[in-house]
Amino acid sequence: EKFLQGTANLKNGHPLDTDTDISSMIDEENAIRVEEWVNDATNAGAKVLLGGKRKGSFFQPTVLTNTTNSMKVCALEVFGPVVTLEPYTDFHEAVNLINQSEFGLQAGVFTNLIDEMNFAFNELRVGGVIINDVPTFRVDHMPYGGIKNSGFGREGVKYAMLEMLEPRLLVKNIL
Repeated sequence: EKFLQGTANLKNGHPLDTDTDISSMIDEENAIRVEEWVNDATNAGAKVLLGGKRKGSFFQPTVLTNTTNSMKVCALEVFGPVVTLEPYTDFHEAVNLINQSEFGLQAGVFTNLIDEMNFAFNELRVGGVIINDVPTFRVDHMPYGGIKNSGFGREGVKYAMLEMLEPRLLVKNIL
C-alpha cells in the first residue's frame, strides 16, 4: 500500500521542471506499445493496481500484479512506467526467477539483510545491483549497463572513453 501511495503521488509535468517525477514517453508510438503490453497482460489475467491508462504520449505510472513470466511486461524490457509486484516466500527462488529472463540491465533489491544483499550481488545476472533504490540510479563515474540481451559495454565518462579506444600491444624481444 505504501508503494501504491508513493506511485500515486508522482507528479506529472515537463521534464525540465525540477518538481516533475514523470513525464511523457519519447513518442506516442512507444506509449501505445506500453498500453498494448499492459492490455495484453490484463487480458491474460494480470490485475492493474494503479494506472494503466494512456493519453497521447503520456502513460500513467502503472502497477501490475498477478503477472506471469510469459507476459511481455515481464518477459521483455518495457522501457515505460510499468512495474510488476509479485509475492515470494524464498529470496533465493526470487533471484532465480529473475535470472530466467533473457535480459539483465540493472536490478533494484530492497532488503536490510546483508546476506540477501550479498546473495543478490553474487547471483543476479544483471549489469548492476542497486540496494534499496530503483535500478535506474546512476552517476557518471560509475559503470552503468546491462548483460545478456540488455546490451553490452558500460556508460559513464571513463567507460565511454574506453569504448572509443582500440587497445594495442607491442612486444619486443631484443636480442
